[in-house]
Amino acid sequence: MELALSYSSPLRISAIKSSCKTSSYQTKIPIKPICKSSNHFLKCSKNLPSLGLYSHRIGFKLVSKRHQRHNFIWASSQIGAAGSDPILNKVSAFRDACWRFLRPHTIRGTALGSVALVARALIENPNLIKWSLLLKAFSGLLALICGNGYIVGINQIYDIGIDKVNKPYLPIAAGDLSVQSAWLLVIFFAVTGLLIVGLNFGPFITSLYCLGLFLGTIYSVPPFRMKRFAVAAFLIIATVRGFLLNFGVYYATRAALGLSFEWSAPVAFITTFVTLFALVIAVTKDLPDVEGDRKFQISTLATKLGVRNIAFLGAGLLLLNYIAAVLAAIYMPQAFRRNLMIPAHVILASGLIFQTWLLEQANYTKEAISGFYRFIWNLFYAEYAIFPFI
Repeated sequence: MELALSYSSPLRISAIKSSCKTSSYQTKIPIKPICKSSNHFLKCSKNLPSLGLYSHRIGFKLVSKRHQRHNFIWASSQIGAAGSDPILNKVSAFRDACWRFLRPHTIRGTALGSVALVARALIENPNLIKWSLLLKAFSGLLALICGNGYIVGINQIYDIGIDKVNKPYLPIAAGDLSVQSAWLLVIFFAVTGLLIVGLNFGPFITSLYCLGLFLGTIYSVPPFRMKRFAVAAFLIIATVRGFLLNFGVYYATRAALGLSFEWSAPVAFITTFVTLFALVIAVTKDLPDVEGDRKFQISTLATKLGVRNIAFLGAGLLLLNYIAAVLAAIYMPQAFRRNLMIPAHVILASGLIFQTWLLEQANYTKEAISGFYRFIWNLFYAEYAIFPFI
């Protein structure tokens, strides 16, 4: 729009200049009296360059008013459309609250992990792939998402006061989801997940699934509330997100292929790697929550040792993970693809070092801490993304 206006302004100046010249030549009347007949021409005849600017301004105002009028009409139509069906609005708001209740970043980790492990099992046994396995794999993924939803949901129900300080955007803390609705959701997730696993994956996997739900429950629910104790909380998170997820999914996939369980070097690597990674997530997840944890007397390493020390501890543990991955590729070339595993982990480790430096430069502000924690999760996703190909 600005280009069009700036292009047209000189044309207007030229036209008015020409008009003024013609008028003064033919009638031989001074320009000043003629321009007095109009305030617009009076301003422009005194200073012709200012006429162009004034014309430019007039044109911009006209276009702006038309644009504002268009936006107002569009917004009014949208409001009218939204207000025309309050039931749909309520459904949409409830759906949004449920999605936030599920904590999408944890779902991504669960989904990526299960897909990566299934893919690895299929890559190792390509001759046993059947289309019938697709439905079973999908049902297993749905069960894992339900289990994930139960664990993060039960945590939010018992952490309302803390979340109002640390995470006011969560649906219960924000008042977008009632506690009663949250209870219905977590019960639905637990029952649906157990039914899927019990009907499709046999007693052993069902017992592992129940163990995961039990650990997720005692982590948050009184009188246990193991999240109050730093070491117990770390072990629960590392066990559920690290060992149980990786071992359970790989075991179930091999069973579906008609094979007995057997550790392979890559699966043993990813299980160990992610278990330690889950421990780092357990340590660093408290970094953005120090204010609320102190207020509600929740003892975490971050409240005891300080944000800076815990950030360096988490980064250091992850660097050990990456160094171990590089060494595994060097000393076990028959088990891993060196040309992918080494450069990939060097790049991820470099990104971690850079992000830790940025956190230090930002002086550990709340925004910088949240960005650092999100980056830790991105590294977690990246590891699962490259795992099937290493």
